[in-house]
Amino acid sequence: MAIHPARRIWTTLEPLHDVVYFGTGIKEAGVAVGLRGFWQTYFAFRAAPLGAVGPGAVTAVFAGFHPGMVGRALPDAWSRTSPQRCLEARLTFSTGLLRAGGASDAGCARAVELLRPALNAADPTGRPLFAANAEAPLDADPVAALWQVATTLREHRGDGHVAALVAHGVSGAQALVLQVAAGKVTESVLRPARGWSEDEWADTVDHLRERDLVRGEPTGPTLTDSGAQLLERVEADTDDAAWRGALAALSGDAVRELHATLATVAQTMRETVVPPNNPVTMGADATGKQ
Repeated sequence: MAIHPARRIWTTLEPLHDVVYFGTGIKEAGVAVGLRGFWQTYFAFRAAPLGAVGPGAVTAVFAGFHPGMVGRALPDAWSRTSPQRCLEARLTFSTGLLRAGGASDAGCARAVELLRPALNAADPTGRPLFAANAEAPLDADPVAALWQVATTLREHRGDGHVAALVAHGVSGAQALVLQVAAGKVTESVLRPARGWSEDEWADTVDHLRERDLVRGEPTGPTLTDSGAQLLERVEADTDDAAWRGALAALSGDAVRELHATLATVAQTMRETVVPPNNPVTMGADATGKQ
């Protein structure tokens, strides 16, 4: 089966964005601007384009995180630093990692040029993380500019993915279980990384079992036929929304050139920075969700 062009673009751009989560030294980058530890850095850096928002808004737009986990990071982070400092720190950190991984000025400048029509055409309706990121000016450094463009389009896709989950009656916690059941990540990695207790996770599995979407034990659920079909519809809707909402502005030639331009650095990031078994489900085989 042919891969949807929107998914192919995601597999190229996602590992570039993901250095801000998995890159060595990200916790230290947050601590340097006043934040406390890895998770406060994660929530503050990713939420920074929205401003000094509270845990309720972040729980809603990030989707899948336990509210208590978000509440331990926000709003305390904003008493320690500012969204602007977080924006600057995350860009500096990510740019450095991409450049160390082989990202060239010429290649990144060309990729930004190729993606600009999608940015200009992107529909912000119902996409708060995209819209907030789209307001960030692009840096004169082409590597920094590419990271911001990749991040902006990544959040556009992510916002559409959340909308697809809601449309199919799937909560954030249920979406996590479905990803584990699909074999894209293990429960031992995903559940604690999103803050859910073993009992809460088991209850979520029970709810999905009642809907005939999964079977098996909480630590190793598998998809039923109905569950596999539901997940396929969610992913198809995510691809379609990303395409119709922005990426369809790119020509076939532009998409092919984009992949060729970024293939080496994207593969380097997948192999050297992004762990194969990770909460984003972007592994070395580049077949994850969103």
